[in-house]
Amino acid sequence: MILSDKRILEEIDKGTIIIEPFRPDCLGTNSYDVHLGKYLATYTNRVLDAKAHNTIEHFEIPKEGFVLQPGTLYLGVTLEYTETHAHVPFLEGKSSTGRLGIDIHATAGKGDVGFCNTWTLEISCAQPVRIYAGMPIGQLIYFMVEGQIETMYNSKNDAKYNNKTTKPVESMMWKNSF
Repeated sequence: MILSDKRILEEIDKGTIIIEPFRPDCLGTNSYDVHLGKYLATYTNRVLDAKAHNTIEHFEIPKEGFVLQPGTLYLGVTLEYTETHAHVPFLEGKSSTGRLGIDIHATAGKGDVGFCNTWTLEISCAQPVRIYAGMPIGQLIYFMVEGQIETMYNSKNDAKYNNKTTKPVESMMWKNSF
């Protein structure tokens, strides 16, 4: 079951959902709009290795915007820091973003109960498109959880994305054993 706008506000009041900064005008009927932060990153190597720590270069989006190019994976970050202590957060693109040919995540739209951070976006585009820091980029929806949570994401020793950041974070696949 997806939380309604009134229920999201109730959970914010209870402290089980935290969105910073929170803007009431960003609350939809059953979602909350998030915005593109000022940092993007690209991988330094064109060929990525799942077993290696692939490095990235961060850069700031200029005031005049930045033109995304097809065939390049950009890592972005949400302006909003979020915490979700009792629900499963999902990040989806806005239809207006999709209609510009922008995908904001390749596979990682679902967060975990206990996720406390900004969201790294895996941005790609169908054709060149100019983007801007602060533009609406996605929407968070929250699902109810059935049953008790044994281990919250933010209390896992092996959680790879727990360090609070305002910049995009590269893949930590290399920390897995395979």
